[in-house]
Amino acid sequence: MKKSKIISSLLVALTLIVSLPTMASAHCDTMDGPTITDAKKAIENNNANYVLKWVTPENEKEVSTIFDLTMKVKDLSPEAKKLSENYFFENLVRIHREGEGAPFTGVKPSGTVIDPKEAAADKSIEAGNLSPLENLVENDKIPELKERFEKVMSLKDYDVNDVKAGREYVEAYVGFIHFAAEEEEEGAHHESESHVVEAENSVEKNHDKAEDLPVIPWSLAGIFSLSTLILGIAYHKKASK
Repeated sequence: MKKSKIISSLLVALTLIVSLPTMASAHCDTMDGPTITDAKKAIENNNANYVLKWVTPENEKEVSTIFDLTMKVKDLSPEAKKLSENYFFENLVRIHREGEGAPFTGVKPSGTVIDPKEAAADKSIEAGNLSPLENLVENDKIPELKERFEKVMSLKDYDVNDVKAGREYVEAYVGFIHFAAEEEEEGAHHESESHVVEAENSVEKNHDKAEDLPVIPWSLAGIFSLSTLILGIAYHKKASK
């Protein structure tokens, strides 16, 4: 019983470490979104190339390191699986957003409602035509929308291990989604502002709980938390023999 409490305490502490505030941040990525969908495929296939296309070449090493740590830890226990995978998801989205120069507030849960135009744009890619976006985009934007859509479709069937080709697809995909949602240029500026407001509100709501907590860099927090988890579970197994 005592040993189980020790492990439970370790997991609670590690969860707190992962959730420590590191920066004011916000974004629209969700557990249902394409980035996390690819992250799940990466774990399922033990292949980081599924997600490297979502980050810049400069950030490949950091994402790969976090992915490797996740793969080493996740099978130690159900708790380790949940913690390590969520840590990977959070960091992947954070690094992706940083690469876009956008703030980050965490991964939104499954079922989060997204812009109807963005949802329709995704459905258009799945269907292979623009029917889902019919009557949602102004007529004067249709020609460029078609051009962007055709580019996305031409790049869609890339080799998952060709990260460069994957990045070309992501660039075209993001451009198409933003244009369909009228977030291009001025719209993107307003989106960025809304992210900042969301981040400020989030920070304000959690200020009382977090004001006394130290700020820990994401990579350091991850290595510390996952390493501690490994040692804790190893100790528990050894003591149980």
